Amino acid sequence: MRLWRIEKWSNHPVATQREVLQDLVTAAQYTEFGKKYNFSRLFTVKEFKKSIPIHEYDDMKPYILRMMSGEENILWNTPIRWFAKSSGTTSDKSKFIPISEESLQENHFKASKDILSNYYKNFPSSDLLTGKGLVVGGSHQISKVNEDIQYGDLSAVLMQNSPFWGQWLRTPELSVALLDEWEEKIEKLAQITANENVTSLAGVPTWTLLLLKRILEIKGKVTILEVWPNLELYINGGVSFTPYKDQFDKLIGGKINYLEIYNASEGFIAGQQSPGDDGLLLFTEHGIFYEFMAVEEYGKKDPLTIGLQDVETDTNYALVISTTGGLWRYLIGDTIQFTSLNPYKIKVSGRLKHYMNAFGEEVIVDNSDHAVALAAEKTNAVVNDYTAAPVYFSEGENATHEWLVEFDKEPDNITAFTYELDNALKDINSDYEAKRYKDIALRLPKVHVLQRGTFTAWLKSKGKLGGQHKVPRLSNDRTVVEEILFLHNK
Repeated sequence: MRLWRIEKWSNHPVATQREVLQDLVTAAQYTEFGKKYNFSRLFTVKEFKKSIPIHEYDDMKPYILRMMSGEENILWNTPIRWFAKSSGTTSDKSKFIPISEESLQENHFKASKDILSNYYKNFPSSDLLTGKGLVVGGSHQISKVNEDIQYGDLSAVLMQNSPFWGQWLRTPELSVALLDEWEEKIEKLAQITANENVTSLAGVPTWTLLLLKRILEIKGKVTILEVWPNLELYINGGVSFTPYKDQFDKLIGGKINYLEIYNASEGFIAGQQSPGDDGLLLFTEHGIFYEFMAVEEYGKKDPLTIGLQDVETDTNYALVISTTGGLWRYLIGDTIQFTSLNPYKIKVSGRLKHYMNAFGEEVIVDNSDHAVALAAEKTNAVVNDYTAAPVYFSEGENATHEWLVEFDKEPDNITAFTYELDNALKDINSDYEAKRYKDIALRLPKVHVLQRGTFTAWLKSKGKLGGQHKVPRLSNDRTVVEEILFLHNK
């Protein structure tokens, strides 16, 4: 049944998207937001786009806060009892994304079924469902605003609401899976699941690697396939898997299948149809209406967006979504590129702003600017410029961030500067704070003091001296940092 539906919406994506938008607008026409923008009079995509401005989180926040306090019929027509806690925006440490019953059923769970259906289409003799699925998810908490309103990481919200048959197929039990103390959680996950018949894994690579290493220690084995001989699938998402694949291959010790998904707090957007695919199939029937904004439009008063029928491959688009959770023309912050137009397949190309998200920490420039300024103030320093990039896991050390800083006035103590920078980032960004907890995933940052003029020399070497050219503050790979370090060490 699902394979027939998948074929239908993937072969007729534009028509499917029109139906999705019609359903969204019809459902929300009598909400406060729907009345404000006259949803009952919107009959075309053109009218929809003309009537409703593009929103970022700060624009939606007043509505969301009211919903979290228990008000109903604000952005969506059914009660919102769950919110996915995600990394912060420019002004907030955390943001809270509304998750309706329709979000769960028509988006996250339906998309999960489609991923599974495609997997069995590719591997009809798979034994995936004869064992357990291990999900390395987030923590779950009760909102302090209202006892009826709950929030947690997206994975926790999904596990809490998954159907009864989903509980049978997952390990460990919910109480362990939802522990919010990561050190205890990793240890209990390892102790319990080391003796299970695990056939699939899902989770962010950072935490999954830590868990697998601990399981090998407990069992005294060299490879994971010695522990779980029936393991056949690892589903990953959240950050690029490229830097991690070799480590996984080595730890697992044999061939398994890897599938990448794009399952954001705002919605399940895309997933690989089969391992090795170039791009993720865009989910067009799953309660999300998509618009695509050329990145050059960002910041304009009335930015232009286009629909699926007008997109091109290898072009960076900012993703704008309207959802069954009550997000309307919402700028998710990710940029994507289309790798195929028949069917529509995408890859996540980055963020609208410079960022670091190699390990799920989602540090944006606004975070780093504030943290650097605070560290400089507390250590009597003046920063001229800086750049930062991730340092990936190695055999002997956890990951970290490497900062190259050029001072106009150096701090009294560079170690103190490093600690102040780290503490400021923890205060500003909840995802960074989680990854830094007890050095489990990220250790203390490394800070290099550059000779004055190093950044200028790098810009000159790139032919970018003067004008509007700047050193990128944050990078998600090490290209810029390595080039600047080479100049620094000459």
